[in-house]
Amino acid sequence: MKFGIVPEEEILEGRTTDIYFLRTEEVLSQKGVNPRVVAEVIMTSGGWAVLTGLEEVAHLLAGKDVDVYSMPEGTIFFPYEPVLRIEGHYLDFARYETPLLGFLCHESGIATKAARIKLLAGDVPVISFGTRRQHPALAALIERCAYLGGMDGVSCVAGTDRIGIEATGT
Repeated sequence: MKFGIVPEEEILEGRTTDIYFLRTEEVLSQKGVNPRVVAEVIMTSGGWAVLTGLEEVAHLLAGKDVDVYSMPEGTIFFPYEPVLRIEGHYLDFARYETPLLGFLCHESGIATKAARIKLLAGDVPVISFGTRRQHPALAALIERCAYLGGMDGVSCVAGTDRIGIEATGT
């Protein structure tokens, strides 16, 4: 681990989960129980937010025998509104709850802060320079979320490559 980040393969294997999900899987498997469930993701406080992180969630759950429904990326949502719904056998997705929530919470948090800043700025252009305060492995993700949240531009080259816009800044 050269840069202190978990490799993609380990995320896809469920290594970034909380231990209690693995213990739950073990108990259910030992008892031969694998119920079909419906899980919904909601936020419980904080006012409105901007939903992002769905690309990573889709990649995480690709090939799993589950049905996933969500609001479109970039949607403004409010507390207790289900933003994502998973239907399937619990053992097919249990270990992915931790990274799934991480994707949605982190990315939606960035987009939401960007949207709130832009709302306050009104017609004044606002440019994201946020990657200089974050882990560089997340640079493109951060800039994409800031842009989806309403930033008029972003400064990080890797971010603009992913978004498909020109880098902005001094």
